[in-house]
Amino acid sequence: MSTLSRQPSQMPLFLTDSDVEAMSDWADAITAIKAAYGVSGDDRRTPGRIFAQSEREWMRIMPSVPANGRLFGAKSIVGSFADGLNVSYLITLFDKDTADLVALVDGNRVTGLRTAATTAVGAAAITPRGPLHLGVVGSGFEARSHVTALSHVLELASVRVYSPTAANRERFATEVAAELGISVRAVDTAEEAAGADVVLCAARSRDESPTVLADWIGPNATVLSIGSTTPAQREIDTALIGRADAVVVDTVEEVVLGSGDMLQARADGVNVEDLVVPLSDVLSGKTELKLESGIRIYKSTGSGLQDVVVAEMLVDRARAEGRGTVLPVGIVTNRK
Repeated sequence: MSTLSRQPSQMPLFLTDSDVEAMSDWADAITAIKAAYGVSGDDRRTPGRIFAQSEREWMRIMPSVPANGRLFGAKSIVGSFADGLNVSYLITLFDKDTADLVALVDGNRVTGLRTAATTAVGAAAITPRGPLHLGVVGSGFEARSHVTALSHVLELASVRVYSPTAANRERFATEVAAELGISVRAVDTAEEAAGADVVLCAARSRDESPTVLADWIGPNATVLSIGSTTPAQREIDTALIGRADAVVVDTVEEVVLGSGDMLQARADGVNVEDLVVPLSDVLSGKTELKLESGIRIYKSTGSGLQDVVVAEMLVDRARAEGRGTVLPVGIVTNRK
């Protein structure tokens, strides 16, 4: 505590889930993510996530101080098992110059927006140009949002989709074809979907065994793996990781130590550290990848950096459009 405290010069802004939905824009989110990862990485700016938990509650905090932009902060995710499982997401943003609280943002929709936008940035960086055939394993929210985001950065000629429930994959095919105006076909097996130029893995098996196998992937393919984000989860098999020329990751420590796919690959004798390349190194030009041949994998577990820069984009848009709720009070900032 300090007697040299002051109120913020501008009251904080609160963005509801409805505000975020109204302002979500794939192009702007992709631009924000690309700018953030275009700066060479610094692990001190975005450390690993912090966990606190009991038998009934848990909390995860994902902090970041982006190298670009005006704001820094964290996303907090809290869960309670008191009545089933209930989860809430909140992003707090602070001014880099004054340390004032700038905004509170409902992180529910931000999470989906930033995840797919980051995959789009990663895919664009490791995929050759030209008309591409996309294979999708999964037909849920993540699969749908990722295909939409990918359509903003890749020239998609067609899409094949597989999920275990025929009605779900047929509905996905019908709706995405209408949205993108290209051929989208539901197929009967994951192997048929995976035989494409770009393969999006967006579904995990119930027993956490891999859903995409190396034998299904062609010799020159981009594989996007976004569904194995904890040590217990599996999505792609060890052989596929072993065949890869590079595994481009959004956060090195989180992917290498926090993804079941990578942990299993290491246990099976794959030198994953030699394969892993930070996305920031690819975008900043520090590492150049060969795109004409070989298998390139993009693997993501998410990070606070993505949440903070997309939330800042939304706050800027809200201020410009007069959206959101200006809070009648703020928190004091102390001079130490």
